[in-house]
Amino acid sequence: MQNILSSLLTWSTVTNLIDIAVVWWVLYRLIMLLRGTKAVQLFRGVLVIAVIRIIAWYLQLRSVAFIIDQVINWSVVAIVIIFQPEIRRGLEHIGRGSFFRHNRDSAREQEVRMVREIDTAVQYMSKRRIGALITIQKNTGLEDYIETGIKMDAEITGALLINTFIPNTPLHDGAVIIRDNRIAVAAAYLPLSESSAIPKNLGTRHRAAVGISEVTDAVTVVVSEETGGVTITNNNNLMIDLSREDYLKFLNAQLVSPEEEPGNPYREFFENIFKRGAKK
Repeated sequence: MQNILSSLLTWSTVTNLIDIAVVWWVLYRLIMLLRGTKAVQLFRGVLVIAVIRIIAWYLQLRSVAFIIDQVINWSVVAIVIIFQPEIRRGLEHIGRGSFFRHNRDSAREQEVRMVREIDTAVQYMSKRRIGALITIQKNTGLEDYIETGIKMDAEITGALLINTFIPNTPLHDGAVIIRDNRIAVAAAYLPLSESSAIPKNLGTRHRAAVGISEVTDAVTVVVSEETGGVTITNNNNLMIDLSREDYLKFLNAQLVSPEEEPGNPYREFFENIFKRGAKK
């Protein structure tokens, strides 16, 4: 037994284990980085091509195999082009050190602070009927829409959000997009929904909020310029004129990581609201 253990606990075995662990960890972080983005769908397409190539090899389909081989030969260039937003996002994470450092408690504190600062801004603007449109990225990347805005890359504060939406200022028209607990851009353009189910009394901000919720899982907060009412959209659901208590419950349920248990008591509450007809 001692001989067996000594033969296993060699430097070569240790380095191999370290090698496997590092590769596993890097792949895991890459999967977590791409989770929920458009890149996942593209990656599935790559897997389909690989499966077709295996089938062509097994069935001796030479023409199909030749075509697939050409596709694979150019795949490196194609992947760089197709996954450019995700590659840039990953490099940004590495530059900030977040790719190698993951502190759940610290992340949760940032999420709690983000909700608190958004609440401060919403309360101020709602009382004064200052129109606002704030979109918070979740799993689906918003790079296409971030590129339309003016870059800020700033810490989230209520004062900054309020100042951004003050009427007749350069950044007030458009959406503020929050990504990774930071204000990424202001004055961004969101897709307008063409749904006929949206009430006619709602304006462009609300249509933009519904539009982004139709194509991503982002949470969007709207402050009405006409009434001061607070509206939230998420996953093609529209919740109009929420009280402060209700929108805080929703934001905490959607944006703040659970402290201990993975479940969140507010999720079921709002899912039931949606089912009862919160979708307008």
